[in-house]
Amino acid sequence: MIRILVTTMAGLLLSCGATTAQSPFELDPIATLDRPWAMTALPQGGFLVTEKAGRLVYVSATGEKQTIAGAPAVNDSGQVGLHDVALAPDFASSGIVYLTWVEGSGGGALRLGRGRLDLNASALNGFREIWRAEPTGGRGHPGAMIAFGPDGHLFLSSGDRQQGSPAQDISDSRGKILRLNTDGTPASGNPFSEAPDVWTLGHRNPYGLVFDESGRLWSHEMGPRGGDELNLITEGQNYGWPLVSEGEQYSGQAIPAHATRPEFTPPLIDWTPIIAPAGMIFYTGAAFPDWRGSLLLGGLASQALVRVEINANSAREVDRWELDNRIRDVAADNAGHVYVLEDGEDARLLRVVRGE
Repeated sequence: MIRILVTTMAGLLLSCGATTAQSPFELDPIATLDRPWAMTALPQGGFLVTEKAGRLVYVSATGEKQTIAGAPAVNDSGQVGLHDVALAPDFASSGIVYLTWVEGSGGGALRLGRGRLDLNASALNGFREIWRAEPTGGRGHPGAMIAFGPDGHLFLSSGDRQQGSPAQDISDSRGKILRLNTDGTPASGNPFSEAPDVWTLGHRNPYGLVFDESGRLWSHEMGPRGGDELNLITEGQNYGWPLVSEGEQYSGQAIPAHATRPEFTPPLIDWTPIIAPAGMIFYTGAAFPDWRGSLLLGGLASQALVRVEINANSAREVDRWELDNRIRDVAADNAGHVYVLEDGEDARLLRVVRGE
């Protein structure tokens, strides 16, 4: 096995005030995939990985790959295709796996579905759609991330698809974080009677979604031109997009900052220059004890693994390890080992190993 040494420039000051780590770690390549988007570690070992073109792939702990039949047909274009993969909270007994994808013409609709995994038969049996975004369409990032709350409900991020205004339209599921039952129906007790599946609104493309050990929900999203955000998600709150942002329009036109509109919930971290945050986990493992209680984020533009310390109502970036490749997702297995997934063709799934 070829081990890759990761080096950093110790003491380099980052835009958010953090410094790069003083100790390098190494990366063990496990497998190579074609335009992977998301991964999840299986309790028995190995991973399920989505590839943007519409393939669901099982990767063993030693790198053997097999395609899992039964994944949905997708619209593989631009920023859309097959997206997140998540295990049901009762996966050990049910075998249920959830996927998100975009399908259909005119930009298509974000969809959520589930089926039962049979690894012996390399199949996802009985897969069916259980939710879709309404109205459909758009041309940008769909969000499409899944997280299960402590109460067992399914939280789903839905991007604004570069349309802007849907994020403030409560009747439009784009630009929202949704709270659903595990069968895709609206969960009871959500804050908006006129939109029974909506939990929060005013999001651009919430692309990281994870609960911490206290049951708090965290999300990050990419800003338009600057202004990437890390948000603490609170029931019923409006996070302001597109009326406020810490970035600016791609044209260079200014957008009012959150401070100008106190009715909107501001991010706890904003990044300019951007890091283009991708997959995110809350780390509780034993393999890296000094990382416990932190968020670990993949960075696309920053080509990095980013560690963020979180507290009751604050967060700060404390480490950024440059990996020289766009990082699409991060995962941890039951033993606390950390893995990163590169972006693009011939992208590698890599295990993070503490340096000697």
